Amino acid sequence: MDATYAPIENGEPDPGEVVWAWVPYEEDASQGKDRPVVLLAKDGDTWLALQLTSKDHDRDEAQEAEEGRFWMDVGSGGWDRDGRPSEVRLNRLLRLPDGDLRREGAALDRQIFERVVEASREYVDLG
Repeated sequence: MDATYAPIENGEPDPGEVVWAWVPYEEDASQGKDRPVVLLAKDGDTWLALQLTSKDHDRDEAQEAEEGRFWMDVGSGGWDRDGRPSEVRLNRLLRLPDGDLRREGAALDRQIFERVVEASREYVDLG
């Protein structure tokens, strides 16, 4: 799988873009939350993505690591209408059907995207 930065403002999802999707909870996949995700690569009709959050995990980094959750700061962007800084979860690779993605939020900066891809490779297999 090639996680190559390629956002194009055309209403269609592209690697490097932040879009919105329903993301199931880890502990109960029958429930979930609508949230922004960063698209890494396309695999057939499925997108590989990582979830974003506006919650600051820097303060509870050790506790999150104990629970097996690893985060990276990515800054703020058009995906958050309040302009809050976001973090991306590096170790939970989502496989989202192409038809389930909604609305382009914005694109990550190319250097941030490349750092996210590199950091996530420690935890997930991007192929």
